[in-house]
Amino acid sequence: MSDQVIKQDSNITNIQLLKDFWDHFSDNKGAVFGLALVIGFILIALLAPIIAPHGQSEIFEGQLRIPPIWAEGGNMSFLLGTDDLGRDVLSRLIYGAQISLFVGISIVCISAVIGTILGLLAGYFGGKTDAVIMRFIDILMAYPSILLAIIVVSVIGPGLMNAVFAVSLVSVPSFTRLIRANVMEIKDLQFVQAAKTFGASPIRIMLKEILPNCMATLIVQITLGLSEGILSTAALGFLGLGVQAPTPEWGIMLSDARPYIQSAPWLVTLPGLCILAVVLGLNLFGDGLRDALDPKLKR
Repeated sequence: MSDQVIKQDSNITNIQLLKDFWDHFSDNKGAVFGLALVIGFILIALLAPIIAPHGQSEIFEGQLRIPPIWAEGGNMSFLLGTDDLGRDVLSRLIYGAQISLFVGISIVCISAVIGTILGLLAGYFGGKTDAVIMRFIDILMAYPSILLAIIVVSVIGPGLMNAVFAVSLVSVPSFTRLIRANVMEIKDLQFVQAAKTFGASPIRIMLKEILPNCMATLIVQITLGLSEGILSTAALGFLGLGVQAPTPEWGIMLSDARPYIQSAPWLVTLPGLCILAVVLGLNLFGDGLRDALDPKLKR
């Protein structure tokens, strides 16, 4: 009977915490707008095969650079026009959301896991371990992130997975420094000292006691890392070092449209707006999460 009461109290507490979180989060209208944008792009990516009017690389002969329907010469069969090869721009933008979603999630998963492990080790053990890890992080941070990503891709070769690896590598320092700072603040608290007194191993202390208390800031950094990863991958695609044609990635669509920036400006504008919208949505959502999860900002 007592166990059921404890479970009920726990469920009520969790529901109250979620309600308090949503109350603080929803007060930030920009964050709600960002969440709506993020959810919209996720749905577009998941439903791409259903909602895309044409295939992602389907070519329509004689339908080159048709303008969008609101411009003179538009065609209802191609709502956002066609590109220089006669492919439907709307369909390619929709399928491009899949690429961006895959790239962003892959990058943030790899960089978050590696950065969290390094940050936990550096912050908890300190001394030589901290010095070695942080000197490696300092070396990575000595170069501008996009420049370092270009160097890595130039060495290992262009391509989607190579671009993901390169951007993941340059994203590791932000996670490492964040987790390290949190660990150094938490490891001297009483509950961690109590775990040491009872003989808990360092791995157990890091995973069971310290890491859960870093999750709020880690979640915020993950949302911001998604936007940075998508933006960096688009930049590599624009430079011809990321995703390769004919994959409908927004960065390479921008690159392919450069020769037609005056004669067919929609080919440049539309992919750029998609990148802007998804990055803006993730940044607003991340800022809202930070404000809602940080007790100091709540006060």
